Amino acid sequence: MRHTRNVSKGFTAAALSLATLGMGLGMGLGLAPAGPAHAAAGGSARPVVDTTGGAVRGTSVDGLRSFQGIPYAAPPVGDLRWASPRPAAAWTGAREATAPGSPCSQPAGLPIGVPSEAEDCLYVNVTTPAKPAGKRPVIVWIHGGSLMFGSGDLYGPERLAAEGAVVVSVNYRLGVMGFLSDPALKTSGGLGLEDQQAALRWVRANAGAFGGDPHNVTIMGESGGGYSVCGHLASPKSAGLFDRAIVQSAPCATGGSRTREEAEIEAKATLAKLKELKSEEGKDCNDAESCLRGTDAATLMKAYGTWNEPRPIAGTDLMPLAPAEALRTGKFNRVPVLIGVNHDEERGRILGQELTGDPMPPEAYEPEIRKEFGARAGAVLARYPLSRFGSAGEALATVRTDRTWSVPTLDTARLLSRWTPTRMFEFSERETPSWAGDPKLSFELRASHMSELSYLFDFKLPLFEKLTEEQQRLGKRMTDTWVEFAESGKTDWPSFRGGGYVQSLTSGPWKRTEFAEDHNHAFWKNLR
Repeated sequence: MRHTRNVSKGFTAAALSLATLGMGLGMGLGLAPAGPAHAAAGGSARPVVDTTGGAVRGTSVDGLRSFQGIPYAAPPVGDLRWASPRPAAAWTGAREATAPGSPCSQPAGLPIGVPSEAEDCLYVNVTTPAKPAGKRPVIVWIHGGSLMFGSGDLYGPERLAAEGAVVVSVNYRLGVMGFLSDPALKTSGGLGLEDQQAALRWVRANAGAFGGDPHNVTIMGESGGGYSVCGHLASPKSAGLFDRAIVQSAPCATGGSRTREEAEIEAKATLAKLKELKSEEGKDCNDAESCLRGTDAATLMKAYGTWNEPRPIAGTDLMPLAPAEALRTGKFNRVPVLIGVNHDEERGRILGQELTGDPMPPEAYEPEIRKEFGARAGAVLARYPLSRFGSAGEALATVRTDRTWSVPTLDTARLLSRWTPTRMFEFSERETPSWAGDPKLSFELRASHMSELSYLFDFKLPLFEKLTEEQQRLGKRMTDTWVEFAESGKTDWPSFRGGGYVQSLTSGPWKRTEFAEDHNHAFWKNLR
């Protein structure tokens, strides 16, 4: 299958990527214990590790071992398209594990994605310190991208691994292949989440072979990946597959699932568009199942559309309750949770619009607020007057950040903390890397959506400028904190429960932030 890496340079594509992601950004294998590693003492340039499927040969560079493109489930092709993940076939000899597997099918559209028609894509990548040190904490990274775009290998995990973690990144089915729920297919409506569960079973069975502790697994996701973490918290089928959770820029209280009615509306629209496309080719699409199963990935993606925000369906065996209801009632997988949000989430989205047009004029602010809030607009304008801000775009970004991200994240932390140990942070750094190419913007990017990822990962695509030395120091402190949480379930600041403690993460001293007041939580909760 064809897939191409989008490595175009310059700021326009990267910025439009962040702008377009919006609020949705980017949600059983029975395996035997893995055998011992064959790597030579002191670390080999080509270490070999035995997994449940067979031996894999990776690489060893700068004190880290890397094993890429390991299958954790059978290719979901042919009769397995739109089927729950099945066990991967075993192999003989040492499988080369020096390149990632194909990214899952996804359309062109965002630079954080990799345009691909591949369906054979269910692979994991493992990065681990080369030096033996007992059983290390395991972090499973679930990439974002609105559950439409992305690939695990785009996020270089070297900094987290250098702090002592075994880091596993996962590919999972996206978009039409992962979340279409036409009745003819009889799926759970959340195959992408099922894929992640299969990967977690693989991790439980194989982490020990890579020096990790299979009984200390942290799932970590941002945006669409963070909503996937919300899904695992809510899904009974994820019970026992992880021990801690990190949720970044994904308020479970307002996202992470959809209703069956919403899924059916999407499926009907997809099938109608597919019939139209088939008709243009002189073919019929009268039998839904045959049409869907017999159509190539490129046409299916075209019928599904580029800018959907798919989610697993609530009210199913996979997800009986929506994440918000699961947290409210305590019917979720109770593990320690680290949850956080960025101080200026929506700035990137507003600023990205400037790349294809002019900055938002002052006279456009009030009409936009009235369009979004109707009868409540007067109260919003009084609370967020344009005179408080340097520009209309900055004002609108603040309104949308508070309403869409900050308030529901605080609500999520409150729900979680009633039942399980919870720590909350706000990434508040003002001097963050700009988009690659350093575009001229009408106000500062600051801690916008995805900006914290530059401090945790080395992006394999040119999205942001490189970190300065001061930013690298902040990144070092953050990776220390993330790995410590994976190790112990704790951070060096107090838990949320009781006083609602929220830690501000900046290049200066880390301290408590008055989060509720800063983001007008009471105002938004009382707005009618």
